[in-house]
This record gives sequence, structure tokens and C-alpha cells, in this order.
Amino acid sequence: MIHLLIPLLLTITGSHAETGPQGPSQPAEGPGGQAYVCEDIRFSDFARKAEGYWLFEPQQTPTDCAPVIAFHHGYGAINPMIYGAWIKHLVRQGYIVVYPRYQKNLLFPGSKAFVGNATSAIQAALERLQTEEGRVKPDTSAFFLAGHSYGGAIAAHLAARYRALGLPHPKGALLCAPGTGPLKGGLLADYSGMDPATRLGVIVSVNDYVVGEELGRKVYQTAVHTPHRFLIRQHPDEHGSPALSAGHNECYALDPQLDGGINNLSLRRAKSVAQENAADYYAYWKFLDAIIACEVSGQHCETAKACGPTASYMGQWSDGMPVQPLEVWRP
Repeated sequence: MIHLLIPLLLTITGSHAETGPQGPSQPAEGPGGQAYVCEDIRFSDFARKAEGYWLFEPQQTPTDCAPVIAFHHGYGAINPMIYGAWIKHLVRQGYIVVYPRYQKNLLFPGSKAFVGNATSAIQAALERLQTEEGRVKPDTSAFFLAGHSYGGAIAAHLAARYRALGLPHPKGALLCAPGTGPLKGGLLADYSGMDPATRLGVIVSVNDYVVGEELGRKVYQTAVHTPHRFLIRQHPDEHGSPALSAGHNECYALDPQLDGGINNLSLRRAKSVAQENAADYYAYWKFLDAIIACEVSGQHCETAKACGPTASYMGQWSDGMPVQPLEVWRP
């Protein structure tokens, strides 16, 4: 029964306003912005098994190899189209995205297999990129982790145990509404094993009634050897349309072009609630972009540390009213 309830719980979100001033558009440049280096992406499907993966590569790259982001979906949100706009945003900047499937369906396998399946997927994807002709070569010295919901718990585990798992050192990790509900697979007693050189960002939302803030705060508080870390808390704002709910699935951003062919309850729910809005541009996309840019090119490091005036800024409604700013915690 618990397994049947999880996909329902992990797709709950708040309602959105339909009228009023319009929300901020995507910035032209900077973290979260539109300064792309390529237009087209290559979408490959190696995800038939639970330990499989989808692979997204830029068609044009400014260098011979590219940074790699392992992007972990929430429980049941297996289809990459649910996060498709964010994935496309990353790949168009010249990055490779590996999207581990980690679960075959909503019921199988159990949560204890998730970390192992995700690890196998990343390893297989990196080997394919390194050895198969015509692939964009991965820069494993620029390896990053991202995850939403249960995927956030998986990403936190990988960041803390990467050596034992045989993964590259993650230069940064962004955890979005991390949590596991009543399941326990992949959780650690604490996250003090994170490398001091890993940049860690955690984003939680005040209206997350699915997993709450507990795991996000625990990771932030116990990753004591990681000086470059921050905790962000997003608030709702119903001043205009689309309203910001600050719910569990705020980082959903659909793109049907990245449809992985998985049509389940989570996808149907995502189609009814997902929006690409200020929370994407000025929170999720902004901070992951900044973390990567700081490590790869030495740019936007203040934002990567959630420092300075741009850290809490969420843009403006079309009538000039600032969107409710983010709360920021740093060590």
C-alpha cells in the first residue's frame, strides 16, 4: 500500500493563479539565462532496464569534451520530459546530461536498489561516451549531480559516497526538495562524508507537504566538511500569473521533445501542474548554472555560494513588483 501511495504523494503541488501581472521572463544572460552555445541536442535512449539511462548531448560544443551532469528524477517521475526544459537548458550550454532511470516502474524495484541502479547507469553512460565513436567526450573532472525529491536523496548519497561507488569526484551538487517519504532506501545517517571540494546547494519550499524540509536541512547541517554550501527556502507568491506555489514539484518544466515514452501517473500529474516560471530561472536553473560555471570557468562564484544581491533575487512581475525573495542560509 505504501508503494501505491508514494507516486500520488510525490506529485502534489499547490494551485496557480490565472490572472494578474505576468511573471518574469528568462534572463538574457547569466545563471539561468539564455546565453546558449548550441541549439540542437542529441537524445539517446538506453533506459529499457531499471539500471538504464537516457543520454542528452550537445550537437555543437566549444571544446573537445564537455562537463557532465547526472540528473536524478523524483519518485515515479521517470520520463525525462517532466524536467525536459531544464535538461534542454543545460545541454544547450554545452553540457552532457545523464538521466538515470533507477526504477523500472512505480512498484519495482524497492528503494534499496535505487542508489545502485543510479550508479550503474552513470558508469555505463560515462563508458559509452568515452568509447563510442561520434559521442561527445565527457570531462569527468567536471562532474556534477542534481536531483529532485527522491532523486535529491540519491544525489546526496552519491556525493557523500562517490569514492566507494567508483564515481568521479562531484564538483557540485544541487538537491531540489530532497526527500523520500516513508521509504528509507538510500538515506544516510549523516552527510559528513561529502568532500570539502564539493559545492553543495539545497533548495526547499515552504509549501512542500510531500517530503517537507527535513532531509534538505539534515544534508545542509551535517555536511560539515563542505564549506561552500547553502540552503535556500522558496516562498509562494500569488501576486500575478503564473503564481508561484512553492510546492514540492516547483522544478517541473515540461518539454515534449524529450519524451522518454513512459506514460504513468506521475507524468499525467506533471502535465497538469508543471510550469516554467521564475522559480526555474531564478532558483533551480540559476544555482545549478552558477555552481557549474564557477567550477568550469571561474565565473559567477558569488552566486554559486549564494552570496551577494543576486542570490535571493527572484525577478519582477510585469508591474514592477519584486517576486518574493528567497531565504538564504550559509555556514
